[in-house]
Parts: sequence; structure tokens; C-alpha cells
Amino acid sequence: MNKYVKYGLIGVVVIGILAAVVYFLKQNSTPVELYKTETAERKDIVNKVIVTGKVIPEDEINIKPQISGIIDKIMLEEGVRVESGDLIAVIKVVPNEQSLNQAAGRVRNAELALNNAKLEYDRNKTLFDKGVISNQDYNNLKLTYEQAMQELKNAQADYQIIRKGSAGGSSSANTNIRATVSGTILEIPVKEGDQVIQSNNFNEGTTIATIADMSKMIFEGEVDEAEVGKLSVGMPLEISLGALEEQKFDAKLKFIAPKGVEEEGAVQFKIEGDLDVKEGDGTSYVRAGYSANASIVLEEKKDVLSIKEALLQFDKETEKPYVEVQTGENEFERRDLELGVSDGIDVEIVSGIGEDDKIKVWNKLESRSDED
Repeated sequence: MNKYVKYGLIGVVVIGILAAVVYFLKQNSTPVELYKTETAERKDIVNKVIVTGKVIPEDEINIKPQISGIIDKIMLEEGVRVESGDLIAVIKVVPNEQSLNQAAGRVRNAELALNNAKLEYDRNKTLFDKGVISNQDYNNLKLTYEQAMQELKNAQADYQIIRKGSAGGSSSANTNIRATVSGTILEIPVKEGDQVIQSNNFNEGTTIATIADMSKMIFEGEVDEAEVGKLSVGMPLEISLGALEEQKFDAKLKFIAPKGVEEEGAVQFKIEGDLDVKEGDGTSYVRAGYSANASIVLEEKKDVLSIKEALLQFDKETEKPYVEVQTGENEFERRDLELGVSDGIDVEIVSGIGEDDKIKVWNKLESRSDED
């Protein structure tokens, strides 16, 4: 009996050990980490590019003087609406002393020449009246006399222009700086007492004022070379201004630069869009130089099957996208995908998965203890 009891106890111990081993093996086979899953959903996806730039007037006109001098008076202020012909500033002429002396000398020479021609003309006229000289000689003397009178007038006119800025003795013709177009004065970069230079073939001249029509504004920005190929003239833009956060403005793309400019290692292309600013429509006043962002819709899809781009994985060899779909408890299989439009967050699924498939969130792991 003792022998059978002994073998029975040994058998019980062995069975217990085997049961413990099986238990621990099952415990160790349970996954330490479980993956979360998400499903695809239908939504609208808009692929758009945001361009940073500024809002400026379509045309800015620089008003420059036709004569050099010193600003005597400034009649208007920046921001004032002007009409073509309105007086902006008055210039006081400060003549060059050398030029003034030369002009005065020319006047004196012309007077001397005229006096001499007059004496000859008067003396020969008497002779002509008596029939002593011929008609041709008389006409030649008369022509010389008239030319001397004209030369004196020209010299006096030049002297007045140098001295006062006008041939008529009044400086209003050249020294009154007037608006050449209707619009708003954006800038008056000079002050009373500043010296200004006239505009001519050799010098651009000093800008007295800058005028622009504020109802004709454009958006100006730069697009990276990776995006410029997707743009075309006529595309709609939505403009948001940093200073007017509550308002959006419509615009149309009207210009894409044919040549890019390299900036900090990236090639940028200038674009322009006509901004729709309507006076009296309740919108705030748009000032020149406001920083702005333009939203350009490149592609848009309505109610399409989509997932978050964070769920995508890419084959190391082919770089083709795929996801892992759950087939059992913490068991997944690979599904290759065909993608469509992306907005940088969500991406359209053309084929590869359905709405009910549970997709592995591969980059967000949670331990089993957290789930417990």
C-alpha cells in the first residue's frame, strides 16, 4: 500500500507541475501590448495651398518736380483723397549763382546787340526812304533788327526761368506741385525746407508724394516651386488680412511669374491676384501694405472615404502606402492602398479598405496594464 501511495503522490505532484507550466505559458503568450484601431469615415477633403504676402495698390504714382528747389509749403497730408490737379506742395526756386550770372550776361549781350541793330536799322531806314539803298539791303537790316529783339526776349525768358522758375515771371507753372491722377495720398516723404531735384533724363528726381487708387488693390505673394505648377491664371483666391481677422476678401489669380527667384535655398515664384474691394459694402478700410494670406484651392472632393494620414505606412522598397487591418485580437494583415486627394491631415481612399475595417494605429502603442 505504501508503494502505491507513494507513486500516487508523485503523480499528483507531476500533474500539478505540468498544470503550472501550462498556466505560465499561456500567461506569457498573451500580448504585452495591444494596438488601438480606427475606422475610415466619409468627409469633404480640400487640398489647398496658403501663400503669404501683402496687399498693395495696383498702381502707385510718384509725383516728382519739374524744377529743383526747396519745399516752401506742403498743402495736404497723407491719407487725404485728391483729384487730378489738386495742389499738393509749393517749391521755392533757389537759382544756381553761376547759371544766374550767365543768364544775366546773356541778357546784357542781347541788349547791346539790339541797340546796335536798332541804330543800323534807323539810319538805313532814312536812307531807304530817300532811295539811297536798295529794298534788299533794307530788308536784311530789318531782319537783323527783329532777330536781335527776339534774342533779347529769349535771354530774358531764360533768366526768369532760372531766377523764378517760370518764363512769365510767375513761378506757379513749375513750382506748384499738383496731383496728376485721382486717388489717395499714400506717402509724402519730404518736409518743408527739404531740397528737391527735378526729374530729367539723367535723374529720377525727388518724389514729392505717392498717390494710388485704393479701390484697386492686389494681393502679392510668393509660391514655392513645388506648388507653382498646380496654379493657373483665373483661379479663385480667398484673402485674409492680419489686421482684419473677421473679414475675408475674394480675389482672382491674374499673374504667375515666368521666372523664379532663389531665396534661402528655395526657388520662389511671384504671384498676383486682383482683390475685390467694394466701397460702401460694410467692409473695413483696406490699407496699403497689410500682411495677408491667400488660400488657393488646388483640388476638392465631397463625401469621400478617408483616413488620417498618420495611419499610413510605406513599403521600404516600393514606398507604396498601406495600412494594417485587424483580423483578430491583436492580429492584423497588410492592405495596400490607392490614395486620392489629401489636405495634409486626411487622405482620400480610392481602394484597399472599406468603411467597416479596423485600421491599426501603428504609431500609438498602449500597454496592457494601461488598458486594464
